[in-house]
Amino acid sequence: MTLADKLKEARKNAGLTQTELAEKLCVSRQAVTKWETGNGIPDIDNLKAISNVLDVSIDYLLDDEEALDKTVIKESIDLKDYVKEGKLRSRKDAVVYAKYPDADITPLLAKKKSTKGQKLFGELLGWLTDAPFGTDEVFNQIADAKNAYYLVEGDGKQIFVTVTEDFIESRVMAKPVTGDKFEIGDFTYRKAAFKVER
Repeated sequence: MTLADKLKEARKNAGLTQTELAEKLCVSRQAVTKWETGNGIPDIDNLKAISNVLDVSIDYLLDDEEALDKTVIKESIDLKDYVKEGKLRSRKDAVVYAKYPDADITPLLAKKKSTKGQKLFGELLGWLTDAPFGTDEVFNQIADAKNAYYLVEGDGKQIFVTVTEDFIESRVMAKPVTGDKFEIGDFTYRKAAFKVER
């Protein structure tokens, strides 16, 4: 399913018309129509708003390969309520550990895939400056510094978990991850060399 199809389905599941969704997002109805027909793509701010309004994850909207199950559990959190202690490296580690204390939790390093324009610009800049690397790598080294991603394994399931400043979102993987690297939507995720544990 494409982003356009998923957006249309999620809007209908929420019981909203295109006009009602547009009003909630503070955009025109024509913008929603363009997104749902595949003639345009919402920017990151609109994707975040769509995610909140329609109660679907951004990862689900962007995942063309259906690596994630449609079911999402999104819970609000106050990051200040969690303490970095023992071997936990951050408050976000504490959040996922509190949610899944008996599971095997692996942090994920996320990297946004380079667009063709970024690759071309990186090659051009590297050629002009004799830089040892393309700048498209620099553009995409940090996918989203405010989010933390984890692969949680237990009870015969793999769960893709995102922890932000405001919520923890859990989705069962539709396809099992077998290697150290996998893709969802526009991002590549690589397993860290350590586990989350106390």
